[in-house]
Amino acid sequence: MTDWSQLSHAYGSAEDIPALMDRIVSEPDAELWSSLWSALCHQGSVYSASFAALPWLAGVAAGDDGEQAVSALTLAGAIVEGADQPHGAGDVRAERAGEISTLLSRANEHLRKASERRKYIDLLEAVLSFEGVLDWSEALAWGLAMEEFEIPCPDCQAMLFIVVGECGFFSTSGDYALSDADVAKTPLRPADPGGLEGIARRLHEVAVTDGQREVAEALTFVFGDATCPDCERDFSVAGQVAAAWSATR
Repeated sequence: MTDWSQLSHAYGSAEDIPALMDRIVSEPDAELWSSLWSALCHQGSVYSASFAALPWLAGVAAGDDGEQAVSALTLAGAIVEGADQPHGAGDVRAERAGEISTLLSRANEHLRKASERRKYIDLLEAVLSFEGVLDWSEALAWGLAMEEFEIPCPDCQAMLFIVVGECGFFSTSGDYALSDADVAKTPLRPADPGGLEGIARRLHEVAVTDGQREVAEALTFVFGDATCPDCERDFSVAGQVAAAWSATR
């Protein structure tokens, strides 16, 4: 039996977490899930109580309520992403292997059924997190969901927007979304799907198989090349996204 009073979350003692979980079960509500997120995975930080919550999250994910299951899976995925942080919970992946296996299975099931782009990307992030593919789970999902990556040019260090979505597929150092004036845009060069390898090939094939054509198209640009509009340096989008993400860890 978990002694929550001996565990901590973002705001101190975790003794209030069981009551919050009970409320979520009895009255599913987005604000209650937001409160649980804030306590257990505040701005990506995790705590001893975060991992103690995985069995409960796995149980919700295994339930019949699809919306509740997806909420549990995305929170659990974010928590597992932080397993390498200092949190005093030990070797989380080894100690919680059973729950993580259950969560991975359920995440794959819901991924197959997701129709909304954002929900699909969130579940894809969770799948990668449960599998331990941490180099790509958070960095990739955030940019795909927002339809842009903000990264520095590897040469001149100018901050660039790499846009992959409804606004087009280009790189720019200007504020393309808010500026009234035209900003310089350099088209991205997508990768040939047939030439993708490793995680890039797998993610593209999964998106195609799941009927997520927009996500699949965006991935070809993410794993393609860009040119800095300021210094004209060519670079790999995925390589620079990974480098920028690693630098912030």
